[in-house]
Amino acid sequence: MTTATASATSVTLPANSNQALGIGQFAVDFMAGKFDSPSQKVLDRTELFHTDACLCGISALALKTNAPTVLRDEALDYPVPAGKSGASVFGSTSKLFPEKAILANSSAVREWDSNGTNFGYNPSLGHTAGEFGHNDFYPVAIAAAQLKGLDGATALRGMILIDEIRDRLASVFSLKTYKIDHVVHGAIGSAAAFGAMLGATPEQIESAIGMVVAHYIPWRAIRAGKQLSDSKGASAAISTEVAILAMQRSMRGFVGPRDIFRNPEAIFRFFEPTTEGKDRWTEMAPSPFDLVLTHSGDDFAIMGMHFKLGLYEHQSAGALQAVIDLVSNSPNLLESDGDNIKQINILAYEPAFGIIGNPAKMNPKTRQSADHSMAFIVSRLIRKAIEWKQTNGDLPTGGEANDAMWKAMILTPYDYAPDMIADTKSKAIMSKITFEHGGDKYDNAYPEGIPTSVVITGADGAAHDSGFVMFPAGHARNTTADLQDILKNKFATLGSIATDDVNTLVSRFSGVASKSAGEIDSLYDFDLRVAEGYE
Repeated sequence: MTTATASATSVTLPANSNQALGIGQFAVDFMAGKFDSPSQKVLDRTELFHTDACLCGISALALKTNAPTVLRDEALDYPVPAGKSGASVFGSTSKLFPEKAILANSSAVREWDSNGTNFGYNPSLGHTAGEFGHNDFYPVAIAAAQLKGLDGATALRGMILIDEIRDRLASVFSLKTYKIDHVVHGAIGSAAAFGAMLGATPEQIESAIGMVVAHYIPWRAIRAGKQLSDSKGASAAISTEVAILAMQRSMRGFVGPRDIFRNPEAIFRFFEPTTEGKDRWTEMAPSPFDLVLTHSGDDFAIMGMHFKLGLYEHQSAGALQAVIDLVSNSPNLLESDGDNIKQINILAYEPAFGIIGNPAKMNPKTRQSADHSMAFIVSRLIRKAIEWKQTNGDLPTGGEANDAMWKAMILTPYDYAPDMIADTKSKAIMSKITFEHGGDKYDNAYPEGIPTSVVITGADGAAHDSGFVMFPAGHARNTTADLQDILKNKFATLGSIATDDVNTLVSRFSGVASKSAGEIDSLYDFDLRVAEGYE
């Protein structure tokens, strides 16, 4: 059997090797510190993504969003027996079964669809499958650390490992192409990291990955339909719950399917056969891809992940940047309470056009549909800019105008509340929006960037063209925005929903690497305020 090959900073798991076992060995070695450390840049960026995820989750619970509240209540019904170690949920000291705590926390983190995003893009290796993914899985590393009494540096290493596995899989295999939900990659990474942190063997991790892929494949049916439900936001959480159960089961001795990436009837080779005819079902034929996992230095997957600077579907970031550019350069478009805008035409790529340009989403009824509607997202941003200018007399100007605009017009949970979804002034702007597929020029520039252009036609007939936007603020390749400053504003905005002492709450989740095992064990021990006025 062909085995993994190593370089100074990475391990390659060839297509003709047992990649599930290889992931297990890599996870064990990575958590054991057998490689040089990730660079400080990688550690810092992971900490920033972790803080971002936690503030998203806490604010979702503070506003009593349905799925996180239901799943948190469910988790609290599963306390561990006296004398057993357990994991905790946001805002509680209770020690719970880890799969339930992770289910609740991952659901909360994901609820707003405002945490980090990857696009499965590693062009240096030709790995450009472009599968989506999000930083939904950090509660796995915290729970494992709580169970084993591990410190913050170890927990942070577990977070890096989860993101490395799931994003490198996203770079080589596009689940969405086959209508399978992207959370499968995260479930595989979660099983591997959780097992490695708890002392599982590579063989046990392989077994758990086999169970995840053989028993628990979620279809994108959860994201289809005219109006989306709780299942969309909780998909990562539910898949992670079963991944943790599979890992625990494997560690107790249950044996799942081996060598799952080369299994001809598992999703990978079934959808992308590596042999023809009768040979298609050959057990030992290769998987559809080589898998390269970084273990040291700078070139970790997380360095290519993107931040959202408010609440919006990541495919809309290019349009938001384009609109900010246009109204900053031509603030007269915002005069007359929006009547100075005659038409707004947006061009973008597939899959953005298919996902957030669905005609049904021109009239969203739920928050989950509104935050996946390009027309609604753009209309809310423009409406906020109009109101900001009416209140302040002008828009932010000067060399940092772009950053000031992102902060001043931040889209928050309240922009997707029922009264905002029904707001007639926002709907009036929506009625002026057309969203079109831009064709090959746009498709070919994705997933390197978020290729989008916007033309706003004024009431006077003048056309204001944004030009071709590729790397909006928040994108990993953006070099112009002050990311730290804009995120500081986001953290304060979300944190203020849950507490009056925002600085203390943000600092609780910052600096994970320096926290002791005791501090990690009590990380979620804080007062969770329930906010008013959302429902």
